[in-house]
Amino acid sequence: MSFDPASLRFDDKGLIPCVAQDHASGEVLMVAWMNQAAVARTIETGKVTYWSRSRAAFWVKGETSGHHQRLVELRIDCDRDCLLVLVDQDGPACHTNRRSCFYTAVREGQEVELTRPMV
Repeated sequence: MSFDPASLRFDDKGLIPCVAQDHASGEVLMVAWMNQAAVARTIETGKVTYWSRSRAAFWVKGETSGHHQRLVELRIDCDRDCLLVLVDQDGPACHTNRRSCFYTAVREGQEVELTRPMV
């Protein structure tokens, strides 16, 4: 069966959340948003493309930072309202220069920084 991005369940703003995960390690790297065109571009180019809500524009991961995400596999959840992209990540995924955006844990009611910036 061929995939049609229009078959996904987008929210009232035309967006769907997308979790990026390192395909080799399984580490969750980040969460961002895609619209239908961003999903199609990601599949067509193999370059993970998000929709920036703040800039109201496409955002090809790594286009300005050099920290590219190459699509290995796109997965759809059971309700078709959330995506998982398995990626090959160059360098940090987070804009803070950390490997993952999820670098803060809450332990015993306290925030704990798990990783420092890579550079």
